[in-house]
Amino acid sequence: MKKKIPPAFSAAVLVMFISLLACVVLVCLLSREPARALGYFFLGPLKNRYYFGNMLNSAVPLILGGLGLTVSMRAGRLNLGGEGQIYAGAFTATIAALSLSRLGAAGAVPALAAGALLSGAAAGLSGFFRARWDTNELITSFLFSNVLILIVNYLVSGPFKDPLTSIQSTEKIPEIFRLPRILPPSNLSAAVFAALALTLLTRIFLFRTRTGYEMRVSGSSEMFARYGGINTKLITTLAMFISGAFYGLAGGLEVFGTHYGTVKEFSSGAGWNGLAVALIAGNNPAAVIPAAVFFAWMGQGARIAMQFSDLTIEIVLVAESVIFFLVTSAVFRGFFGQKERRPWRR
Repeated sequence: MKKKIPPAFSAAVLVMFISLLACVVLVCLLSREPARALGYFFLGPLKNRYYFGNMLNSAVPLILGGLGLTVSMRAGRLNLGGEGQIYAGAFTATIAALSLSRLGAAGAVPALAAGALLSGAAAGLSGFFRARWDTNELITSFLFSNVLILIVNYLVSGPFKDPLTSIQSTEKIPEIFRLPRILPPSNLSAAVFAALALTLLTRIFLFRTRTGYEMRVSGSSEMFARYGGINTKLITTLAMFISGAFYGLAGGLEVFGTHYGTVKEFSSGAGWNGLAVALIAGNNPAAVIPAAVFFAWMGQGARIAMQFSDLTIEIVLVAESVIFFLVTSAVFRGFFGQKERRPWRR
């Protein structure tokens, strides 16, 4: 007997197909050379090692962000502070690396941990407010994110700005902390292996540990979990903390593997794209990787097509808008037999 294809998988494939179809239609309508533009858009990221490596490198923070949101959404909570948490995590990891340079390579782990802990604390605070006073974690995490962005912007362009560069950036971290490159001359670094390992660990955590089980039960029915003896307040805070920590680690790995310092507003858009990745993946850690690669492929393809044709980067924004519309549409989910519920309540 043939195994039935899960509705969530069918929905994800259809979402990606419709978003790409929207791009094709727009290119055909707006471009003077649609065949050339589409060729670069679809095949550009696969053209050589440089483009392919950069595409995979841009998928790394999306994987980590998607994993963090998968954890929080499995617990029935949604973290909208990814933008600021990536940014704050990157800045904290940068300053920690500069301060711990005397430790050599041994200082890399505590530096990355510092960034993850700060961002985790920022998201965990929203979870604590939800558990303690029933405040909406969507609103508080989003507001905290905006505050973090403003603070880091001031620090990067002010007290911690590198006087030796014309761009608004911190001082570069020591070479001993920089992750080795893969597929040179692209920016792909060993951070991709960390993302793959964390994907496996996240799946084990959610489906093979007691805490992961409690998160999934709480996300399915908080009242049932409470009557079953689960500390739902602790689960809420912990899930949000883990989500923020993943974002913070993504920012730290961007510094250690790509930028080697915190560039002002380098993380713009990464938090929202991480949310889209988690929604496409249906809160399944294993599906986060292909969803992140799909987003990275679209972004890299648009950048390449913008260089060699009359296509603009806004074409990706259209595709992302279509994705957000479809994955949050009750009608679309109902078409595939999914229950009428918010997408983070699965």
